[in-house]
Amino acid sequence: MRSKPRILYIAPFPPPVHGAAVVSMQIKESKLICGEFDGDFVNSGTSRKMSEIGKGGIILNIVKLIRFIGSYFRAFRLLLTHNYDLCYCAITIYGVGFLKDAPYVLLCHLFGRKVVIHQHNKGMSRYSDKPFYSWLYKRVYKNAKVILLSEYLFEDISAVAKHENVLICPNGIKPASGGLAIKPSNDIPHILFLSNLIESKGCLVLLKACEILKENGYKFVCDFVGGNSKEISPERFNNEIIDRKLMDCVIYHGPKYGHDKDAFWSKADIFALPTYNDCFPLVLLEAMEKGVACVSTIEGGVRDIIDDGKTGYVVPRQDAQATAEAIEKLFMNPDLCKRMGTAGREKFEKHFTEEQFEKTMIECLKKSM
Repeated sequence: MRSKPRILYIAPFPPPVHGAAVVSMQIKESKLICGEFDGDFVNSGTSRKMSEIGKGGIILNIVKLIRFIGSYFRAFRLLLTHNYDLCYCAITIYGVGFLKDAPYVLLCHLFGRKVVIHQHNKGMSRYSDKPFYSWLYKRVYKNAKVILLSEYLFEDISAVAKHENVLICPNGIKPASGGLAIKPSNDIPHILFLSNLIESKGCLVLLKACEILKENGYKFVCDFVGGNSKEISPERFNNEIIDRKLMDCVIYHGPKYGHDKDAFWSKADIFALPTYNDCFPLVLLEAMEKGVACVSTIEGGVRDIIDDGKTGYVVPRQDAQATAEAIEKLFMNPDLCKRMGTAGREKFEKHFTEEQFEKTMIECLKKSM
């Protein structure tokens, strides 16, 4: 007789280092969660190196296909040989990613297992009225529980999932070692953008906001830290800085990881992420943990993270003027900026630590069984 319920986890694991993969690894390594449940893990990701992310080519595509088939048959073998109380599936919910992940969920349904789907992205509403996707969604989500990162994300899946089947589990991150760093007083304010150079993350919106702030006579430094993307190369981004005449106040530093980011956090007075395609950005939690006031957008679950006017400001999407005005308020009132950073740190410790995430996830998994 088993002492603990048994769960089959089907999820992507790093690389890449993004929300779904990071959270999946948190679950796998969690002593709290592993103490409550026995588990087996299937890696649904097909990349094994950062250099393989987003890359094609015949040979690499064949390798990724072989990895997918191998993972799928591992899931089949485990379902055949174990009596799982629950199958946890972290899936992409649209496009090619959904077509790749859906067979895992259908396999779990085929074996008659209870299923909980953990969603880290959005965009289902753009596909749910298309005949093929509508047909497939109904079969994937049939009788399944769904874990969302925020109540604000339910509207995106409302055509497919019933609200009574939805559970809410905000992400959480591990506090950095050494506690909150003491920030030196900057002669001029420092803004930090920490994300890959993807247009939907708002990097160009922030550049436009920097233009506005400079035109208004403010002196500041805006550090952009993150890897390039298909959309924006380092050359293009640096040319954008030159074309906008921001060379004296905007610096692109490239990607930084781990403790290499610490120097930028220690200088940052304001963290800005004018995203317009996100669910629950982990980097906002990182900023709050560092005690930095945040400026972001009415996007996904951001309003669950930032208390507008208390821990930062939430502005309309793709609105450089509103972004600049929010940053300007913090420029004009440094004490308010510090108080917002402190309030953000307090909210992080109460709601967004890794331990709090693990406790909430345990509750969601039990409710799904």
